[in-house]
Amino acid sequence: MNKMARRDFLRLAGLGAAAFACGPRAWGAPAGKLALVEAENFEKLGGWAVDQQFMDQMGSPYLLAHGLGEPVADATTSVTLPAAGKYRVWVRTCDWVAKWQAPGAPGRFNVVVNGKTLGPLFGTEGADWHWQDGGAVETGTKAAVTLHDQTGFEGRCDAVLFSQDLAFRPPNEGQELAALRQQLLGLPEQPEDGGSFELIVVGGGIAGMCAALAAARSGVKTALIQDRPVLGGNNSSECRVWLGGNVRLKPLPNIGNLVGEFEPKQRAHNGATNTAEIYEDDKREKLMKSEKNLTLLFNQRLISAAVRSGKLAAVVAQDIRTGRRLCYAGELFADCTGDGQLGALAGAEFEVTRKQHMGPSNLWHPIETKEPADFPRCNWALDLSAKPFPGRGAKDSKTGKLKPANLASLGQWFWETGFDLDPITEVEQMRDWNLRAMYGAWDALKNTEKLFPNHKLHWAAYVAGKRESRRLLGDVLLTKEDVVGDRKFDDACFPCTWSLDLHYPNKNYAKGFEGREFISEAHFGKFKPPFWAPYRCLYSRTIPNLFMAGRDISVTHEALGTVRVMRTCGAMGEVVGMAAALCRKFSVTPRGLYEKHRDALTAAFQKGAPTLYKPAPAKTKKS
Repeated sequence: MNKMARRDFLRLAGLGAAAFACGPRAWGAPAGKLALVEAENFEKLGGWAVDQQFMDQMGSPYLLAHGLGEPVADATTSVTLPAAGKYRVWVRTCDWVAKWQAPGAPGRFNVVVNGKTLGPLFGTEGADWHWQDGGAVETGTKAAVTLHDQTGFEGRCDAVLFSQDLAFRPPNEGQELAALRQQLLGLPEQPEDGGSFELIVVGGGIAGMCAALAAARSGVKTALIQDRPVLGGNNSSECRVWLGGNVRLKPLPNIGNLVGEFEPKQRAHNGATNTAEIYEDDKREKLMKSEKNLTLLFNQRLISAAVRSGKLAAVVAQDIRTGRRLCYAGELFADCTGDGQLGALAGAEFEVTRKQHMGPSNLWHPIETKEPADFPRCNWALDLSAKPFPGRGAKDSKTGKLKPANLASLGQWFWETGFDLDPITEVEQMRDWNLRAMYGAWDALKNTEKLFPNHKLHWAAYVAGKRESRRLLGDVLLTKEDVVGDRKFDDACFPCTWSLDLHYPNKNYAKGFEGREFISEAHFGKFKPPFWAPYRCLYSRTIPNLFMAGRDISVTHEALGTVRVMRTCGAMGEVVGMAAALCRKFSVTPRGLYEKHRDALTAAFQKGAPTLYKPAPAKTKKS
């Protein structure tokens, strides 16, 4: 690509990041008297976790004190200030349960500057993100800053700002806040050049991993953009959901071979033994990094897309720790985000089921300890002291006595919420409601019923395990009727074997939580598997160089019930990676590949992607 074209791409991509389009000092601040440190950019995070899930709503990641009721270790950093003197300190935070008028402010934390604890206790006011006044401090040109968690109950900090102008109040949202971040962090107005690729895959779950690997091994120069530090999405150590669906089936037995390469040796499951190492994050990373045609871009969040002449030209991703923005130019793109994020930014047509859609789960489990383990009362959590929930012993109808509690039913897939919330803009509420349900249930068992004295909460996912959001529309919109009727497609390419599995609120646990249910039940629609879904579900009908793989493909809400499980999503990714290689070979779009080179496409499906996978030998019965 020549220099003029490169500058054009960068300009287009910069225009896509509308939040950065403000001129300098649009927020009217005395720039020479301010210093900003983003919490996610602290030098040492301690026990705080970087949470990037909601950047699209608030413009930044934040630090989360996810300690399950035990205060996490301090996060620390140093800040260079414009001059020695007196500064007012502002901390961007919120009381995360205040949106439900819940008492208690569980996310309390201190901010310590140069060893001195600021007077206010942070995370104790305001349902929305805002700048909480920390008072004034005297300091030299260097300030040591510490975030000291008080509770272990999901305290959150976005940023800390120092102002020599004691009357200045920082802007809180929109373009003014974005301009403040940009100028004080020294970020350039336009994104930096990240290079150009033949295929850019966004999203590092099973679908994205398989798409990127299939393309790279087929000779395509590929980039995989992943906004987390690990690969696997829901099937990673962060979310710990096991793989579902079957692959490597006739008549296309080589579709699913790459899924086999990513398959953990030990099947993931529920409960205390569902540990992080089962998911083999390091093995997956090593495998991907070994591919010479593949560039793996961890911790980068897609924030904008540039479209030229109706086609995607480039994307901009933001480093979730540093805020650095990089522009990647591409010829073909694959949306494997699950949320259809790339397609939406590019203006692709999509559908969203707004009411009674499937919500996210945050799996969790307790473990037994050798010593008594106390748990604090949680008056801010869901009050389940007199409510039924899975795992709590129900009363025997004959004796009236309480049956034993069942730890195995705690924190399973059916602890799910958000059925009527917006699946794009209100996911933080969904995740937080899941956490309130978890803490309320454990409080009821430990403190109301005085059970499990030697047990404690051991692990809970803070990254939401999503099931449904946007579905990008392709040339075929797959329906429930297609699946049940076993409709035959001439471009059939990946098998669907999971039932038409849709989740709705479980009425047995809904009383008192109508509209905010937190336990689901599965409704199954049956068909005779495998059903072979078409290639034309895997590319956009409005953005000609955009593929998709995963739960954001072109299906109806009902058909999503079978395609959304991860082995099936991985099979889609393999198809997309192979198709991308053929698009480059024949210089056609994804649609053109179907229309003009169907025989080559079918042959690729039969052959499968280049693979190292070797299926285990079949077991023979001893005579």
